[in-house]
Amino acid sequence: MHYYNEEDLTRFGEIGKARPDLFEKFMAWYQACQEDGALSKREKALIGLAVSVVVQCPYCIDAYTQSSLENGSNIEQMTEAMHLASAIRGGASLIHGIQSHNAHDKISM
Repeated sequence: MHYYNEEDLTRFGEIGKARPDLFEKFMAWYQACQEDGALSKREKALIGLAVSVVVQCPYCIDAYTQSSLENGSNIEQMTEAMHLASAIRGGASLIHGIQSHNAHDKISM
């Protein structure tokens, strides 16, 4: 037994039992965000996968890996998207190190 259970992804709808009105609104929005628009479904699936990796949601990673494959992406494209998102996250962490430099400079003066 472990914390993450793949089977729970299929149970996502259960979260709407207590407030079906809110869940229905969320699902309408969520599904609309994935339709073809200025970006294709394929591009949106790759974005979803990259974001899923960065926010570290195993359920989302599974879902968007499948969606990426279903929408025509290959493993090289998926990996490249994940690397870009991870590099952005790393850079975002590093730029916050400037706060430490600012504090250092203020204290050391």
